[in-house]
Parts: sequence; C-alpha cells; structure tokens
Amino acid sequence: MNTVLVVEDCLVDRKAIEFSLKQNGFEVLTAQNGEEAIQKLRNYQPDVIILDILLPGYSGFEICRQFKTDPKTKKIPIVFCSSKATELDKFWGLKQGADAYLTKPIVSQEIIPIINQVINRQTFAGEA
Repeated sequence: MNTVLVVEDCLVDRKAIEFSLKQNGFEVLTAQNGEEAIQKLRNYQPDVIILDILLPGYSGFEICRQFKTDPKTKKIPIVFCSSKATELDKFWGLKQGADAYLTKPIVSQEIIPIINQVINRQTFAGEA
C-alpha cells in the first residue's frame, strides 16, 4: 500500500484529501505545518507528499526546497495543492522542485491520477 503525507493546515481540506486518498487505497499521514511534516519524515518514508503553499511558519515553497535538498527526502515526489492558482504560482511551485501542482478545491477525480502518476514515475526512475 502506498503512503501519502498530506501537509495542510485547513482541517476541512486536510480531511477531504485524506478521505479521497483512503477511499482509493492509500495509507495517509497528516501534518498541519512544515515542522510537523519534518517530524513525520523522521519516522516514516511516504511515497509522495501533498503540500499546501500557504502554511503557518514555513511556506510550502520553503518546505519543498528543504525536502528537495535533503538526501533523505529529495526523491520523494511532491504535489503542491494550493488555492494559489495563477500560472506564475504553478511555474514557481514546479521551479521549487515539485512534481505536480493542483489547485483547490481538490476533486478526487483530479488528485488520484496525479498521485498515481508521480508514484509510478518515481518507481520507474528507481528501477532505471
């Protein structure tokens, strides 16, 4: 079973994403901010991270850069999930190292194929 770490400060959004993922067979870990996400990564190795941008403390952009420069976490795919929906936001998110960018509100029909795609891409890259 693939594991997803959802880093989202909004309880409603976090629960909606968690529900959608669990309904599709994923194990889900959650964090409300970057510090909590870092703590989770000390104990778990998720297959993908769903990361909000507007978080208390560190922004999602800062967290993404930190994860992508750490040898222990740099290969974990990151999917931004944010209300920031301009093309510039998406460009900047991908420039930080994210593997995909989704805008809120999230719909199960959008998120599940993206999560599967980045996990499969990572699996394929790991076999090469």
